[in-house]
Amino acid sequence: MTVVLVVEDEPLIRMDLVSMIEDAGFEVIEASNADEAISILETRLDIDTVFTDVEMPGSMDGLKLAFAVRDRWPPVKIIIASGRIRPQAHEMPENVKFLRKPFSQAGVTQAVFGVSS
Repeated sequence: MTVVLVVEDEPLIRMDLVSMIEDAGFEVIEASNADEAISILETRLDIDTVFTDVEMPGSMDGLKLAFAVRDRWPPVKIIIASGRIRPQAHEMPENVKFLRKPFSQAGVTQAVFGVSS
């Protein structure tokens, strides 16, 4: 089963996103910031996909997290999301999917299936 790590600092958005991904048939692990996500990635070897918001408090934002994941865990697929910022291609690691907020069930499902296949 594909395991998705959702990194989102807004609890209501995270809860909704987790529900959408679980409804699509994936296992989900939650983190509220990039530091927590890194700790989880260091201990869980079964994470296939990281779904991260761009703007988060802590030592790094979602873009820096995406680069850290690509550097340390190259096989992990990455989905970057934001409602305000639309990063340019050179601001993101290669082979990532960008998803604009607000999310729809179809958009989330397509993004996760797209990077997981």
